[in-house]
Amino acid sequence: AIADWNAAQPVLKRGIALTPVKFGISFTLTHLNQAGALVHVYQDGSIHINHGGTEMGQGLFQKVAQVAADRFGVAPEMVRITATDTAKVPNTSATAASSGSDLNGMAVKAACDTIRDRMAALLAEEHQADLAEVRFAAGHVHVGAEAIPFAEAVQRAYLGRVSLSATGVYKTPDIEGDRIAGRGRPFFYFAQGVACSEVVIDTLTGENRILRTDILHDCGASLNPALDIGQIEGGFVQGAGWLTTEELVWDGAGRLRTHAPSTYKIPACSDRPDVFNVALWDAPNPADTIYRSKAVGEPPLMLGVAVFSALAEAVAACGPDYPDLQAPATAEAVLAAIGRARG
Repeated sequence: AIADWNAAQPVLKRGIALTPVKFGISFTLTHLNQAGALVHVYQDGSIHINHGGTEMGQGLFQKVAQVAADRFGVAPEMVRITATDTAKVPNTSATAASSGSDLNGMAVKAACDTIRDRMAALLAEEHQADLAEVRFAAGHVHVGAEAIPFAEAVQRAYLGRVSLSATGVYKTPDIEGDRIAGRGRPFFYFAQGVACSEVVIDTLTGENRILRTDILHDCGASLNPALDIGQIEGGFVQGAGWLTTEELVWDGAGRLRTHAPSTYKIPACSDRPDVFNVALWDAPNPADTIYRSKAVGEPPLMLGVAVFSALAEAVAACGPDYPDLQAPATAEAVLAAIGRARG
């Protein structure tokens, strides 16, 4: 259909491309794959958390709060996370490598489980019940047939002189890589995705638009689908900008001229596809991650390759020669490639 459309259009040309991504998840410096957390539970049932991850709009704190809420069987509103502080959790790794939820979520889970196990032991003893009969769910602690409100269970633990504070530590297992020798297992698992993008170019100016993009991305058993879809949408647009408008220009004296938003052209809202569909591949992560989820920070950035590839297809429709479209595919680069395609 696109070939027929291009044949009938003397000025506008379209292109379509489907590109996959397979992105390894872990710091390639093995020692950075660790995290710590500090969890306090108060007598009113509220939960205070500090961990080594930094919230920068990606939803890390929300995901970690969900983990803690699930471990104690309470609503996420009962959980408060304070800003990262090395006076509370020392020697933190950077919030990078798409590993924030993986590392810090597991560290918080470990700390919550320590407190939960202490409370469960006390309540099981009080009720002369088996430890396996103690469950934390729906805002209550269930001991056999009795359901105790979580705050009351916490008060009982406090009166029983049970520590309601714990630290948690997590290190990613089974990873070891030697970059020099080119062997080992540097990544704990891989995140996969695929994008299909359709674009249109103006052969007179090189101006171009993304008409439509459809993405299927693997987030494992997503901790928060709304956050993950937002990360995928933002990552894709950022990747498209990286490969189209974000050009670095130096002058003859070696000074960077594209040093501000007025000259370095990041994508805006108007640059997103007119039709933009994102779906999650809903299957648990085979690797033992937090609730079998997968990272979703950096992998979608690479889905922007679909836009560049579609532009290359559109340019190739302009003539018989190889266009050699260069990245970033700015309007000037597209126009130059059209000239090469036409010979």
